[in-house]
Amino acid sequence: MPPLSVAVQMDPMELISIEGDSTFALMLEAQSRGHRMWHYDVKSLSLREGVVRGGARREERLLARARPVKVQRERGNHHAFEDAQLLDLSRMDVVLMRQDPPFDMAYITATHLLEHIHPQTLVVNDPASVRNAPEKILVTHYPELMPPTLITWDLEAIRSFRLEHRDIVVKPLFGNGGSGVFRIREDDENLAALLEMHFARSREPLMIQRYEPAVRIGDKRIILIDGEPMGAINRVPAKGEARSNMHVGGRAEKSTLSARDREICERIGPSLREQGLLFVGIDVIGDYLTEINVTSPTGLQEIARFDGTNLAGAIWDKIEAKVR
Repeated sequence: MPPLSVAVQMDPMELISIEGDSTFALMLEAQSRGHRMWHYDVKSLSLREGVVRGGARREERLLARARPVKVQRERGNHHAFEDAQLLDLSRMDVVLMRQDPPFDMAYITATHLLEHIHPQTLVVNDPASVRNAPEKILVTHYPELMPPTLITWDLEAIRSFRLEHRDIVVKPLFGNGGSGVFRIREDDENLAALLEMHFARSREPLMIQRYEPAVRIGDKRIILIDGEPMGAINRVPAKGEARSNMHVGGRAEKSTLSARDREICERIGPSLREQGLLFVGIDVIGDYLTEINVTSPTGLQEIARFDGTNLAGAIWDKIEAKVR
């Protein structure tokens, strides 16, 4: 197909890990297909609206101060920018919304702005669906797939949940990368202090889940593309660590899909597809679905290293089909 114009909304290129960053893998694949790319930071977005001459109609433009970019797999020299320009995103074929969370009001505002151009310009993932699918809340629509879970501000409810399940995990509802996640055992005296610290600085509720010992074997990341499971890696916590996230030392291992994994994917896949959530990463511990990641999923490069599967290519196949 003819080359596409692709704008990539992401964090600074200088800070990414070219060995692990999924956005970088997507950019390399796009470039190999001849697509033209621009990079911009979400803070450079501007929505302009005003009356055109004579008041006949209103003009609306979503602009970004963006730089044409080329990428290469060379550490310390992995990107080359041209001069910045004011880009009308409605003239792009595709916008990749790939900035990392936290999923806060700034993130939510960006989804509202991108709605002004989608679907005329294809935004991946669908911005309205991303906004309506906070990763730790979306999973609660599938209670039959989850471990026992509580989302609340209520201190007594949290204490009762621990009394019932004894060993629990406490998570900030809109965090990412394992930041602020604590395992609290039955005899741990720090629960009250942890709750005081969280609620002193945040108005957000907490997610509390039963601790699943199977996490010692690994927390499986499964990639779904347009609702279909396409690959997986297992993330094993470091010694002395309850979290398996690779940001905090988790080790990636080769993995395959179990019968239970496929059952989970069959249950959630059609809904993801209907919502325009084209690139999704889910987390499975043992037999339980714990998160559905739709903002900036990772895992493409690790899967490629273990089994040679080019999921970045599969994602671009879907994107190109949707643009056609």
